[in-house]
Amino acid sequence: MALGTKRRPESARRANRMIGQRTLLLLAVFGVAAFALLFSKLYEWQITRHDELQSIAVRQQTLRTTVGASRGTIYDRNGRTLAISSTAENVCISPRQIRKSGKDQGMIADRLAEILGVSAEKVRDDMLADTSYRIVKKRVEQEDADRVRAFINENDLEGIFFEPTAKRYYPFGSLASNVIGFTNEEGGAYGLEAVYEEELSGESGMVIMAKDVNGTPMLYRYEQYFDAQDGCSLNTTLDTTVQYYLEKGLAELEARYGTGKGATGIVMDVKTAAILGMASLPNYDLNSPGELHNDFLTLGMSEEDVRAQLADLRFRQWRNKAINDTYEPGSTFKILTLSMGLEEGVIDLNSTFDCTGHVVIEKETINCSNRSGHGHQSLTVAAGNSCNPAFINIGLRVGNEKFYNYMKAFGLTQKTGIDTTGEASGFVNSEIERSTLALACYAFGQNFNVTPVALIAAQAACINGGYLRTPYIVEQVVDADGNVVSQHDASPVRQVVSEETSATVRQILEYVVSDGTGKNGKVAGYRIGGKTGTADKVGGNVIVSFVCFAPADDPRVIMLLTLDEPARDTGTYVSGGNMVAPVASSVMAELLPYLGIEPTYSAEEMVGADATVPNLIGETAEKAQEKLKELGFGCRVIGGGESVTDQTPLGGAIVPNNAEILLYCGTEKSHAPCVVPNVIGDSAAVANQKLTNAGLIMSISGATNRSSATVRAISQSEQPGKEVAAGTVVRVQLSDSSVTD
Repeated sequence: MALGTKRRPESARRANRMIGQRTLLLLAVFGVAAFALLFSKLYEWQITRHDELQSIAVRQQTLRTTVGASRGTIYDRNGRTLAISSTAENVCISPRQIRKSGKDQGMIADRLAEILGVSAEKVRDDMLADTSYRIVKKRVEQEDADRVRAFINENDLEGIFFEPTAKRYYPFGSLASNVIGFTNEEGGAYGLEAVYEEELSGESGMVIMAKDVNGTPMLYRYEQYFDAQDGCSLNTTLDTTVQYYLEKGLAELEARYGTGKGATGIVMDVKTAAILGMASLPNYDLNSPGELHNDFLTLGMSEEDVRAQLADLRFRQWRNKAINDTYEPGSTFKILTLSMGLEEGVIDLNSTFDCTGHVVIEKETINCSNRSGHGHQSLTVAAGNSCNPAFINIGLRVGNEKFYNYMKAFGLTQKTGIDTTGEASGFVNSEIERSTLALACYAFGQNFNVTPVALIAAQAACINGGYLRTPYIVEQVVDADGNVVSQHDASPVRQVVSEETSATVRQILEYVVSDGTGKNGKVAGYRIGGKTGTADKVGGNVIVSFVCFAPADDPRVIMLLTLDEPARDTGTYVSGGNMVAPVASSVMAELLPYLGIEPTYSAEEMVGADATVPNLIGETAEKAQEKLKELGFGCRVIGGGESVTDQTPLGGAIVPNNAEILLYCGTEKSHAPCVVPNVIGDSAAVANQKLTNAGLIMSISGATNRSSATVRAISQSEQPGKEVAAGTVVRVQLSDSSVTD
């Protein structure tokens, strides 16, 4: 027993030592584990997630406000502003700070809504948000922003503040809208605004300020500003005056013959491919792109239908049909077939063709516009007649493979690369490479599709010495300091035909306008070349068009106009020569003098050319009559006095040089207005008599063979029934209805 009692304490001590050792070991293990865990967490916080956590801390302690950069300006080629950004402000609120201030939230919401033209309900909802930042309205005009400031000061309000930003303006409204495009919340949405988004947008700046625990900005403390870098500006090739004339012509074309399907027009520099004007109907106001700008878009539609199709209707008016849409070019393509044949040497000016009114290819009959046939004709006359069998003959001589290679060389099988959005690519069926029937149809511009911009680029190559160039709209990109960032390179893509071929093409196309289907495209004093076109569409409709250039011997400018699905109940023969060419004549008559291209009148054209009326008041009646006679003016003396006391028109007026000038000698001139008669449909002689009897002066444009029984007035510059001053010049457009295409 005694021995046993001595051994137990030793055993217990050993047990206690083991327990102590295990405890120490466990403590060490747990200590190391805890340290490792703490170390790993600290490593994660201090090293791995340092930047992330620091960013979170900064966000919690500071309020960052973006300062929008001023978007670059878009100019026309003469420095006129097409699009510009002006200073504006975003009106913002801090809901937390407003609630903390104890001010009447309903009153604040109602007043802000009234000043800014927004929903009071929306402002109230914003005020309920658990945040320190809400934008009530973006891009507020300075006048409205100042009214908000006055409201803040009058009521000693907190929690309403402003962010500097910019707003986009388009000074010319709808002018060139389909080309310029517009911006939305994300930036450029269409046109140049979208293509040059990176250059125009610049880089946004930032304002960083401290905020308190409630998220309220601590204004003027710990503020840091990072200036915005303004965007670059665009110097375009567009000319606002050219664009105005072009759009006015298209509007006239649509009003006279259109059915609402749209029209397009392009004016291009022949030598560089710079776009001077590009228009597409329908168009829209750039300052309110979401609103429907053209009534004919919704013709026959109920309000419910308009709402249901609003997105599609907007898209239709935003489209630029000159580059987004393709069409069958019809006879305007014959310029290219002519160039191919001349370049390949399969035809020349001595070539002749026989037309019986149709031709049979692979058992299919293809008719000519003259079903009776043009008979035996030279190459020049065949082009003037727009003879389908003759051009089919030329196409067959060129052959399938070469014809297709020329289409590729002229750039018609791909996009041109013009610097704007949504360009479509032409469609050429592969059967052209092997099918005789396909080749025959292609030769006169049917069964394939092109965009208007690709076609006019190819047509320009046929008359400028053979050089295909990429059409373009932006000449330079210039930074905020005026440095040129980029400059367009107008080098040709390739030479497709020779200078000699090009000269012959110009010569033949001048004949088309002087004596052929394009005679309604004449412009007095100018040598014009051109080609008419009337192309079939699926469903029996057509597209009518006319391409023209001047001066014919050394072209500087080329213009292509198209009208989609013209009306058939206007009394005018449906063709490019009858519908589009007269409008093109009117546009070119304004365009060419503006571009500084001087007229050179023939002896026949000199009669009726514009001249300045001399100031004859104070002259003797006899001497005044002599002066007028020397200048070619007619004269009528009213009264029996010895000297001229008044005259109509007054000195300095621009009138035709064969106009009758009224001289008042001792008799008071009547100032009663004259009523404009309706001369549409009249011959030139009858129209002149009507206007003269009404005390007005007639000036004519268009077809020059005034004595022809088929030449009639198709438009007049002053509306019938309008009251105008005596001696007002009324410009009358003449057209030869005998033209068929």
